[in-house]
Amino acid sequence: MIYYVIPRELADKYYEEFKRRFEGVEGVEVIIDRREGERRVELEHGGQRILRDRRRRRPGGTFPDL
Repeated sequence: MIYYVIPRELADKYYEEFKRRFEGVEGVEVIIDRREGERRVELEHGGQRILRDRRRRRPGGTFPDL
């Protein structure tokens, strides 16, 4: 399924037009973005994303023998 997402601010102008344009295309749905705010915002970190190093360190800092 492919979702063609139209921002809320442009929905009045473009929603019906794109709905008609993709009406016969299988697997395409035109939707309006209705989210209220950014989901990544964490108030305790000032709204900044936290980047973490997810790599595992090897014991002793060496590579295994091949």
